Amino acid sequence: MERFLPLFPLALVAYPTENLNLHIFEPRYRQLINECIDEQKTFGIPTFIGNKLPGYGTEMEVVSLSKRHEDGRMDIKTRGIRVFRILTFQNPVAGKLYSGGDVTFLDDKDEPQSAMAELLFQLDRLYTLLQTKVDFNPNLSPFSYQIAHKIGFSQEEEYHLLTIRSEKERQKYILKHLNKVLPVMSEMERTKERIRMNGHFKNLDPLNL
Repeated sequence: MERFLPLFPLALVAYPTENLNLHIFEPRYRQLINECIDEQKTFGIPTFIGNKLPGYGTEMEVVSLSKRHEDGRMDIKTRGIRVFRILTFQNPVAGKLYSGGDVTFLDDKDEPQSAMAELLFQLDRLYTLLQTKVDFNPNLSPFSYQIAHKIGFSQEEEYHLLTIRSEKERQKYILKHLNKVLPVMSEMERTKERIRMNGHFKNLDPLNL
């Protein structure tokens, strides 16, 4: 499915189902968001990375206008809908201040999520080591998008996850990352414990020489 979509490039990765708060201050994006609110239409956030637009992004809807400032700036709440790939890009769109382009929307493959149990186990290990609590709902699909910003991915890794069109493969990609970083984090915790113990009185068994 192809459609023309107003575009709001940002140096971040937005995912479907994600709630994203934005402060709108540039005139071109104030025009874009005002049109989306007035005409009840959506816009796209393509990821700007490495000083370029690689091509993938997420269609967004304006959920609410939280505040409109006297100078025209806006605070809005948005929500991700679905992934798209840019086919053509115009900057700016004729007669507008903002950019836009023809995009094609991408569906996920319908595959069983075989890695879910292991993924939840490794996430529990991660957040235990970090001594933090992260809210997520394992029954809400796609699960990978809920945690993608909360596992220490680089921006490049977050973007790569967006390009994967299978929830099964996204979970495998996240597991590969966790299996790489968790041993390092565990060793760092052991090292910190050894440092904390240094200088303390120790009960040592005498050597039987």
